[in-house]
Amino acid sequence: MTAAIAGIGATEFSKDSGRSELRLAVEAIRAALDDAGLRPADVSGLVTFTMDGNSEIAVARELGIAELTFLTRIGYGGGAACAVVQQAVLAVDAGLADVVVCYRALNERSGRRFGQAYASPDPDAGWHAPMGLATPAAQVAMVARRYLHDSGASADDFGRVTVAARRHAATNPYAWFHGRPITLDDHRASRWIAEPLRLLDCCQESDGAVAVVVTSLERAGDLARPPAVVVASAQGSGPGQYVMTSYYRPEMGALPEMGVVARQLWRRSGYGPADIRTAVLYDHFTPYVLMQLEELGFCPRGEARHLIADGGIELGGHLPVNPHGGQLGEAYIHGMNGIAEAVRQVRGTAVNQVPGDGPVLVTAGTGVPTSGLVLASSL
Repeated sequence: MTAAIAGIGATEFSKDSGRSELRLAVEAIRAALDDAGLRPADVSGLVTFTMDGNSEIAVARELGIAELTFLTRIGYGGGAACAVVQQAVLAVDAGLADVVVCYRALNERSGRRFGQAYASPDPDAGWHAPMGLATPAAQVAMVARRYLHDSGASADDFGRVTVAARRHAATNPYAWFHGRPITLDDHRASRWIAEPLRLLDCCQESDGAVAVVVTSLERAGDLARPPAVVVASAQGSGPGQYVMTSYYRPEMGALPEMGVVARQLWRRSGYGPADIRTAVLYDHFTPYVLMQLEELGFCPRGEARHLIADGGIELGGHLPVNPHGGQLGEAYIHGMNGIAEAVRQVRGTAVNQVPGDGPVLVTAGTGVPTSGLVLASSL
């Protein structure tokens, strides 16, 4: 691949944006273009999530983009985060578009809240909704319980993920939980959502938008910011895949879709887990962080609890995870804010900068078909 992320932009992250999702999208895209030193007239492609409420043509009109030569969308919620960048890279590599913007805008707290039950039109819902599994937390709780049984991990291990994320968010002025770290006791005291998941095991509900600009590595080298080279990208779906309810696999307490992504990323990039300087992992629920660490090869199956012990995923630890605070601490923008953080880490401009010049790993949502990226300062 010979493409790079040349610009990133975001709105503020809030619980009530006070404006439409279309306005949020346009604000974030303008910020990303300004960051790259580009104009709306330079944009020839747009990529977003199927769940985004802003049509590409509406976004183009509001930005003043005259013509588009590439536009597409990726499904499966948060699993699309890194895949939208992959689509942009493929379009640039194929010569279908010169500058492609990936965006996600949502009023997820003041608008439709994903954590509230609703009647799903998906026929697969007949396998779980009648049993009361009508929210992501309830669905993930089943997998989390099995993971605890299989691995010997405890609910405190889930809590350590949140403690690390909130500690990082506490020093990030852009994070919703800036200045508000927590302790393991705070996690233990938080209310049950769906056992074994407590409130502090669940990501935020946020309003906001994030956009990233993808272009060729050659063009990116002439723009305003140092490029974050997309060294590898991948999508993956596992056997017996459902959306958040893959209960019929031989091994229920695992995330084989992330294993599919991991094998592609390591093969295509030439890197391995030991090379990664920091990992930006999709932390919609704390158990899935532990499970991702295992699927990605940072530790053997069932051993993530040892990797995260004693601050192993905190700044200065063996593998710093989500230095910005992640979706647990910064904001839940369907993983797009994680991609922006990875770009900042590559540039060396992150608030909580992880030292070194090694590559940065980013993952998208799990429990669904998912995706991932490896970003670096050079090929």
